Amino acid sequence: MISMMPTQLRVAVVQFAPKLGQVQANIAKARELCNRLKPRSVDLLCLPEMVFSGYVFPDTAAITPYLEHPYTGPTSTFCAELARSLECFVAAGYPEKLESHEHAPPLGGDNLSFHQPRIGANSAVMYGPTGERVGAYRKTNLYKLDLPWAVPGSGFTTMTLPHPLGPTTLAICNDLNVQDPAVWESLDEGPYELARYCIRSGTRLLIVLNAWLHPDENGEESDTDSSDYTTTEQNEDTDEMEPSWEVLKYWAMRLNPLWATIQKATHETEKEPGECKIPDELLVVVCNRFGNEGGSRFAGSSVLMSLRRGSGRPRLLHMMGQREEGIGLWTANMAVQ
Repeated sequence: MISMMPTQLRVAVVQFAPKLGQVQANIAKARELCNRLKPRSVDLLCLPEMVFSGYVFPDTAAITPYLEHPYTGPTSTFCAELARSLECFVAAGYPEKLESHEHAPPLGGDNLSFHQPRIGANSAVMYGPTGERVGAYRKTNLYKLDLPWAVPGSGFTTMTLPHPLGPTTLAICNDLNVQDPAVWESLDEGPYELARYCIRSGTRLLIVLNAWLHPDENGEESDTDSSDYTTTEQNEDTDEMEPSWEVLKYWAMRLNPLWATIQKATHETEKEPGECKIPDELLVVVCNRFGNEGGSRFAGSSVLMSLRRGSGRPRLLHMMGQREEGIGLWTANMAVQ
């Protein structure tokens, strides 16, 4: 039997409304928000997808001035310095400038934005407490706004990080959704690509960096009744300082195999050769932005979830409002070997 001892994971989630193309102003805002933090006060700090560049770029030409070198660009430099000063892990999303041999030809078609070569990647980077780069990831399941300029990543990956983080998987926004050409046809069958990966890899901490649109923008809805969810902070107020419950429910449903009832969990996660031991509980940090860009509105609602195998419902531990600017400082119990 593997004995586990409980510990606490201390998470800081930075949520604000980046301004498109205003890299230095966005860095200044993030730095202002982080100034309240003291060294060693958190274990992990997260910033959203493409946090300093903004997100809505129509084509390759528009985003080219904002593509960053993966080691020396403004996002990596900021994360390394912040990680070193706070002595914690820092993760953030950014538009990565690819080497010429990694470029991909235009997608083509009727849309003129698809007639330019794809020279970037929608990426995330993580730095450790001494300022060292400990991991990186390129978005696998590109959203329609990524397609004109970004090359998809080669798949999910898991980092083995020290206590209290443990096996940690980085993902970006649309990675939560079904990968084309598959269709999400039923709650029982999925497909649930990211959740299944977390099961196979033995992930204990999933970090999802988002620029997720408000439901009014993308029309995604959940058919799941709110009684399937438990929270310590829920109320019925629809004020924008409250989270979008529709968005939170959708995110949780896309991770269904990680908390499904015992019968469903068994069906979804029958062990395959080479799979790691499936954790009983997985913590999920979703760091989203809010604000408006190019006619698109973002949903905020960053959240920390605990997903326990076979429990039948996800547990929402902490969350932020749809338009709440600031840092969520959250703790959660985390069993470690």
